[in-house]
Amino acid sequence: MTPTLGVIGLGRMAQALLRPWLERGQLDGSAVQAVVARSASAQRLAAELPCAVSTDATSAWGAQVVLLAVKPQQLDAVAQTAAAHAGPSGRLLVSVLAGVTLARLQQLFPQWRCVRAVPNTPALVRAGLTGLSYSDAVEPAERDWLEGLFASVGEVLPLPEPQLDAFLALTSSGPAFVALVAEAMADGAVAAGLPRDLALRLAPLTLAGTAALLQQQGLHPGQLKDMVSSPGGTTIAGLRQLERSGLRSALIEAVLAAAQRSRELAGG
Repeated sequence: MTPTLGVIGLGRMAQALLRPWLERGQLDGSAVQAVVARSASAQRLAAELPCAVSTDATSAWGAQVVLLAVKPQQLDAVAQTAAAHAGPSGRLLVSVLAGVTLARLQQLFPQWRCVRAVPNTPALVRAGLTGLSYSDAVEPAERDWLEGLFASVGEVLPLPEPQLDAFLALTSSGPAFVALVAEAMADGAVAAGLPRDLALRLAPLTLAGTAALLQQQGLHPGQLKDMVSSPGGTTIAGLRQLERSGLRSALIEAVLAAAQRSRELAGG
């Protein structure tokens, strides 16, 4: 299956997905039509990408598959545009809009068979995670094709739609939480005497190495914590302070707050 693709909204996430799809030959650039709002953006992106980019949505909405990557507040206006360019029914609409449910997508785009995709920012470096939920009408072969497409930017997990809010909170909001931890750790290292540029280089390296160790050796996070914490040592002293400051609870509440906000967005 190598269908034509329309891309409605070509921001950072859509570009992070589209570039590897084109580079790896999973899509033919001549069969991709992307749409942006401004002429200057269309000219710049057309020069960077081996596909057509314009401000005219007609061709994009005529594709066999459409990737919907606009801002959630633009959704109603985009649905009106889609209706004005109605083509054959039963085509695939893949939405990456946070919190917009399959039910709402099917209501706004009744001629389409809808898919929700929740990719995260590490897709920019092809280390992403993508959750996928399908409407019942999406066929197994189409699901396989979509999962292969998103696998080019990281790991893919087909999930029941009720789990997508929690998945988004952990994997899509999580990078911001981790970035905040990295920044705070670097600040602590500066306070302890390291130069700022060195601290900012070492903090993400520490996080990346820790993540690799957890993943490659299949360790529970508590196991790694215990491995590093010797009796009466430096690490346990730091962990004691983190527990006093409520880091564990703060991170739990941050994920819950993000999941709740996703549910609120789903409510319109």
